Amino acid sequence: MKPSLFVVGLPLVIGGCASTLPPDVVASSTAVEQPSARPIAYRSPISGFVARQPVDPKPWRRQNDLQSPAKGDAS
Repeated sequence: MKPSLFVVGLPLVIGGCASTLPPDVVASSTAVEQPSARPIAYRSPISGFVARQPVDPKPWRRQNDLQSPAKGDAS
């Protein structure tokens, strides 16, 4: 016999004999009675789009001074 038959067939036969239907798979009456979720309203995928254009860079020294603490940090 071919070894591939054992590699494929044996786990299928053993798995088929040992399996039982779990209770989670069977639909219960409580799941049917619960109402479904309300559908969400349509929202355009580009609704929050903001057009941005490239600008010239500002002087880095002024940008650095605006970002840094007033007297400097001793970290």
